[in-house]
Amino acid sequence: MVPHTLESRTRDRVLRVIGERGPVTATALADELGLTVPAVRRHLDNLGESRLIEEREATSSTSRGRGRPARAYVLSEGGHQSLDSDYDHLATEALRFLSTEAGDDAVRRFAESRVGSLEERYAVELAAAGPDTEARVQALVAALTRDGFAASARPVGDPKATARGSATGLSGIQLCQGHCPVQHVAREFPQFCDAETDAFSRLLGVHVQRLATLAQGDHVCTTFVPTKPEPSTERSSR
Repeated sequence: MVPHTLESRTRDRVLRVIGERGPVTATALADELGLTVPAVRRHLDNLGESRLIEEREATSSTSRGRGRPARAYVLSEGGHQSLDSDYDHLATEALRFLSTEAGDDAVRRFAESRVGSLEERYAVELAAAGPDTEARVQALVAALTRDGFAASARPVGDPKATARGSATGLSGIQLCQGHCPVQHVAREFPQFCDAETDAFSRLLGVHVQRLATLAQGDHVCTTFVPTKPEPSTERSSR
């Protein structure tokens, strides 16, 4: 009984990390969880058979070395649903009723009100992080992860190219959310995604751009957060 319980818990951990980091390779999962690659592959096989994950060809950032391309993994629709609340259906029905009775604008106000309560809490934590955009993003990632959004962030682009005014040199931070507690609802009511994006802009003090969402069928919600080049870099480029 105990080994079975531990096995189940480990499988849940693998599933959760795939949600947070996907697309992610077996090797990266093993490093993250402190497991052997064969042990991780056993859980991946089980999750694949249960149709909770899907394979992807690893990108250059997730693949190592030469030879046969590594396989990476993301949550499937079933995997996302396994992490969703049992109240999704009821929430959707309630919002449909609200939309019918009071119009789409009422749904938008509700979404803004819901996100506003999160924004109010997060604002205190981001204020403590100071004015630096990267520090504020990390504070936002911590807050989102605590609330079940499985958030992460990584730098993208070339700051030096941005300083030179290159159109292809846009640099910033890619904020990802591997899980969305309201994904099922947001699929039908994008007002929730819009309200969240607007809140991120206010919290971070920059205009962010939503690039992908779980609600639209992507494997992760992705938001681009622009960062300013270092002043010294700007001067040296002139």
